[in-house]
Amino acid sequence: MLLRFMLLMAGLTAAAPASAEEARELCPDRPGLGTPACTVDAGATVLEVGLADWTLDRKEGGRTDSWIFGDALLRAGLTPSLEMQIGWTMLGHVRERDRATGERTGRTRTGDVTLALRQNLRSPDGSGFSLAVMPYATLPLGGESVGAGDWGAGLVVPVSVELGALSLGFTPHVDAAVDADGDGRHLAYGSVAGLGFGLSDEVSAAVELSLTRDGDPAGHATEALAGVSLGWQPDADSQWDVGVNAGLNRSSPDVQLYAGYVRRF
Repeated sequence: MLLRFMLLMAGLTAAAPASAEEARELCPDRPGLGTPACTVDAGATVLEVGLADWTLDRKEGGRTDSWIFGDALLRAGLTPSLEMQIGWTMLGHVRERDRATGERTGRTRTGDVTLALRQNLRSPDGSGFSLAVMPYATLPLGGESVGAGDWGAGLVVPVSVELGALSLGFTPHVDAAVDADGDGRHLAYGSVAGLGFGLSDEVSAAVELSLTRDGDPAGHATEALAGVSLGWQPDADSQWDVGVNAGLNRSSPDVQLYAGYVRRF
């Protein structure tokens, strides 16, 4: 039902009258750890789909493998500087293995729904110095292990600066994150810093570092991740991407591999 709604929204927005101005360059959210400050053109729609995502998290007691398929994000331009977003994880599978006993458990569920608005305050096309604010809320519609179990919310403030052939990106955020037991919320905050550059006219790359302080009642922790991603745009309205993230401390997942696709309508 939700997938039908997302496709309907994409169709309705795509059917809106096109602006007389030339369309902006495609500026997708994916790939990478950070969030861009650019917004979608008014009347345009961008559908971003994580085709496959695997995360390995090894702890002293065992290991957890998580797979996500169809992690969809629909972005629709409402004004020249404001967009709305609807995100939904179509399918997730989590497998846990106890190191001492060898016991394995697995769950396959759908994920939560995320709603967001991104208001650009400067340079909505992402050129030069660009700044935006993005409040969001997560609705607990997903199943056990894949979904968080309770509602969450937060504020993201994406910032980007173009420096010739290079671009710097910063994504500070503060969150009412869901507790690990799926009941209640706690404070989490952090930021992502990244450096983007072009390898050719069609291929771009980025290296990023993410730090997040999480105040979960079950135990405070600081997650540290480093990421590398590549995006290939064969035309003006689409992109294929791949990426890898690596944990830098024991509080972080060991490794994450992912691939996705973006299409503008």
